[in-house]
Amino acid sequence: MIHVLNVNSSLEFRTGGGTAERTFQMSRFLAAEGVQCTVLTIDTGLDESRVLALTPAKVIVVPLLLRRFYVPKVSWKTIKTLVDAADVVHLMGHWSVLNALVYMVLRRTQKPYVVCPAGALPIFGRSRWLKRIYNFVVGNRIIRNASGWIAVTASEFPHFENYGIPSSNVTVIPNGISKEDFPPVDIGAFRRARNLPDAPIILFMGRLNLIKGPDLLLRAFASIQECIPDYQLVFAGPDEGMQFALIEMAQQERIAGRVHFLGFVSGNDKSAAYQLARLLVVPSRQEAMSIVALEAVISGTPVMLTNQCGFDELKSIEPGLVVPASVAGIADGLIHLLTEPGLLDRISPPLQNFVLQRYTWHSIVARYLNLYGSILSPAASK
Repeated sequence: MIHVLNVNSSLEFRTGGGTAERTFQMSRFLAAEGVQCTVLTIDTGLDESRVLALTPAKVIVVPLLLRRFYVPKVSWKTIKTLVDAADVVHLMGHWSVLNALVYMVLRRTQKPYVVCPAGALPIFGRSRWLKRIYNFVVGNRIIRNASGWIAVTASEFPHFENYGIPSSNVTVIPNGISKEDFPPVDIGAFRRARNLPDAPIILFMGRLNLIKGPDLLLRAFASIQECIPDYQLVFAGPDEGMQFALIEMAQQERIAGRVHFLGFVSGNDKSAAYQLARLLVVPSRQEAMSIVALEAVISGTPVMLTNQCGFDELKSIEPGLVVPASVAGIADGLIHLLTEPGLLDRISPPLQNFVLQRYTWHSIVARYLNLYGSILSPAASK
């Protein structure tokens, strides 16, 4: 039996976003396949029910010492014990103090490990000078010395190549989805509880930060407000410093009454938000592959996303589902999808079938097992 140690700074969706969800689901389904799976993470507000949901996978939660940079309070002995017990270590993300600490132990023990940056390799967004320092000190070596490299989509190949890793060495393992996690719910009750009007909804699901592009969506919505007079715009997700500016923007554009902020949603509320929406929009400036896109589609809601999300395959269903990451591109996409009679209803079933055929965790987990097996010796992978 293979023993895998999965390392991620956060396992909680509110703070860790898509990489946290990917680690959670991957660990959950590896354990269901009989893999001995341990997850090392930091306590960033992790709910006990989420830990229990990973059973029989084991979760090791270390205290958070410095929130600004997710610095953990963890001993060398603790990390070494976990690394020694594992056959292979899986490092998720890139700009991570926890990954750096685990890497130092890995180099001492010569234990094989794989990296899955999940779109994080480019120096983008805030703290660019700190990221350059991180790469100079340890980040470049973490990538270059790995035994295996995982991309969420092929669009990440250039990112790896910039670190000296040929694309031929990179294994593509996409994000996955579990339909059972999104059962039918009472959307009427959700609408009333959240004081949402009885009107069609455009949904944004994710963290309110620059890289996710909520400002692009709000400006696009404002620019075409008269073309789609019945629609409301709903933002669901934790604020990471942009909500006040978005509220001000809505007021300036005189659409404040049509824009709603729900904050973080999870569980049945998350399912209800997807099922209530006519369209999910993922306006990201950069993203490896949107998990919320999979969640919406599996819930029966079409999705429009930018061409920076690594999910251009959706063009095979309807070309208008993938648009430029700009205000004009998003606005044009909204007009096309929302004003052509019956278009959303026609594309929803083939979209859902497309995701079910390609992106369920039951099928994706086999790719991890194949990769681990190719890295480990025959004796260790039995």
